[in-house]
Amino acid sequence: MDEIGIGAGLPLVEVTRGEEVESLHRGVVVVADASGRVVKGIGNSEFVTFLRSAAKPLQLIPLLESDASARFGFTDRELAVMAGSHNGEDIHLQAVSGILAKIGLSAKALHCGIHYPFDSVTSQRLREAREEPSVLHNNCSGKHAGMLALALHKGHSIEDYERPGHPVQEAILQTIADFAGVKPQTVITALDGCGVPTFALPMRRAALAYARLVDPRDFSPSRQEACRRVVQAMRSHPEMVGGSTGRLETELMRLKSNTLVAKAGAEGYFALGISREEGGWGIAIKMEDGSPRGRNPVVMETLYQLGFLNQEDLERLSIYYRPMVKNRHGQVVGEIRARFRLQPQE
Repeated sequence: MDEIGIGAGLPLVEVTRGEEVESLHRGVVVVADASGRVVKGIGNSEFVTFLRSAAKPLQLIPLLESDASARFGFTDRELAVMAGSHNGEDIHLQAVSGILAKIGLSAKALHCGIHYPFDSVTSQRLREAREEPSVLHNNCSGKHAGMLALALHKGHSIEDYERPGHPVQEAILQTIADFAGVKPQTVITALDGCGVPTFALPMRRAALAYARLVDPRDFSPSRQEACRRVVQAMRSHPEMVGGSTGRLETELMRLKSNTLVAKAGAEGYFALGISREEGGWGIAIKMEDGSPRGRNPVVMETLYQLGFLNQEDLERLSIYYRPMVKNRHGQVVGEIRARFRLQPQE
């Protein structure tokens, strides 16, 4: 496995002011099929970087391979919030509270930390009421609730469920490795923002993992069913994966509910799985500077070039495809636009 480092990306996005290009965002895009073949891309497909929250759908697989979901009666809506990075809206808090109620725990059992909601309306409401956010507002509270459910179901400790070496985290690491087609000991790990391990993989391996998520034919029947359930949950309830508004992954799955699963990660990461009659494709995208500003136009342009979005779709989601640059008076002074061409690989 290559060492983590910068310099693997190529210019993908330009930011203009007036008629001039003021800034560039570099990055890597890799499209792979379920056999691991890189179909198209730009930049170094062996670039190693952390998936961050883009790993969440894969982190849910061990729970679904166990009997925990049936035992506790989790709904697709609840599974979607486990696989998501939610906005902290009331619908998300209700879902996570419902998961905890089903497993007989309170919010005190969550070890994900506290931050203000991603949703600006909810955040503003708390501030105006002079209320502090709770652990339920953390975008990872659903994932943590799922980890607690698996720990309880397996009879493991819940006091340290988030720590490296815990049986739940070891099961997740093995799953990540299986989907990426590598050995667990080769997966680089570190602590994510919410305290659980996060995983670094070569971009082509991350794309492979998402291709296998939507096309798990080479896995066991139980794992195939787990993948089907995750994909179904995310596509059926995209608002639980992101939010009611303002989230690209949610809008893409609303628009292409029979085709896509999408999940953003911190530091400019984004992953997608695409269902195709000829076999699933996975897409891994990383902005080298970690900026979310360039990420969304790259996601949109990639899907357009692959034929999964058309011109009408781009116009419908124009705020993500070609965001305007505005000054303090609200005047449009430039734009953020993708400028790259995916190249055939191998």
